[in-house]
Amino acid sequence: MNGKARVHIYVSGRVQGVFFRQNTQEKAKILGITGWVRNLADGRVEAVFEGEKEKVQDLIEWAKRGPIGAKVTELKIEWQEYQGEFKDFEIRYDF
Repeated sequence: MNGKARVHIYVSGRVQGVFFRQNTQEKAKILGITGWVRNLADGRVEAVFEGEKEKVQDLIEWAKRGPIGAKVTELKIEWQEYQGEFKDFEIRYDF
């Protein structure tokens, strides 16, 4: 499948304090994905990815494992309409 895609994900498990956001940003930049990632007050990580559908799927597959030290127990995925609203991939620090 070709084309652009957007996904909104929520990652549960041991995903804070293991550089999940930083590693997600680095991986997104390598893949050419735009969007954002942030920690949530309940211990989860939330992110929005936009880009080529195949690359978005690659980043989702990575997020299922996360970086060394992470233990992902659940990944909720919401596919959305591509909007092209981001210029880069950022770490957000708000809850």
